[in-house]
Amino acid sequence: MNRTFPLASAPSASLLLAVLLSGLVWLATAPVVMALEEQAGEAKAIDACDKRLCTMLQRRDPAGEDLKCALTKTWAKSTLKEADQRDVKWGFGDARCSVHIDLKRAVIVAAVSGGESKLWVPSHTAHCIVEQDGQMKTVIATVAPKLVFKDGKAVKIWINLLNVEGPPGIKATLTTAAQLNDSIGLFHRAMLKSVNGYIYKHCPKYHPLTQATAPPPAKAQATKPAAKAVQPAPKKDGS
Repeated sequence: MNRTFPLASAPSASLLLAVLLSGLVWLATAPVVMALEEQAGEAKAIDACDKRLCTMLQRRDPAGEDLKCALTKTWAKSTLKEADQRDVKWGFGDARCSVHIDLKRAVIVAAVSGGESKLWVPSHTAHCIVEQDGQMKTVIATVAPKLVFKDGKAVKIWINLLNVEGPPGIKATLTTAAQLNDSIGLFHRAMLKSVNGYIYKHCPKYHPLTQATAPPPAKAQATKPAAKAVQPAPKKDGS
């Protein structure tokens, strides 16, 4: 089944967060013609990580394994350009990023368990290749996204780009996009919508929890047939 995983809408977020926190980047899985072909196993690994994260978000049980995923995602140029804004445009080609996600389960659960909480994601580094003028360029970006939740919903979000290495043009585009978002909220509303939509729409739709958590009803005991009334013996004559 082809579907789109709703994560951040900015080209910077798509590359910088590269499948970091399934709720923070666009993971488009629709087949398209691209210079960078999707690698075998990309979609399977993303779906497995997606399922684990959705289970954590819905069960809200802090006990258990943390979220650890090694993911790679390939984007077509057309997908990246969907996030173009007046001040920031994607002027390059296809892209592919790999990242090792490592997030504490208790931190994830606490963020959506009510009240006001902060989810400060530890720094993650995405290793990417981006098509520029017919050549593949290496880009390495480190981010530590920050999110504030209130009553289980994300209300504030920052990309928090820590470092980016790569060709000047690509580096400038990613840096500008991250700065515009974190300073004036260029992609803020779209990113919040994506995160909350992921938690409360995507997860229940694609990874619903089983409802068979209540103990099965006790078996009804078989009702014994009522004993037949004993009729008194007829009296003998003369008695």
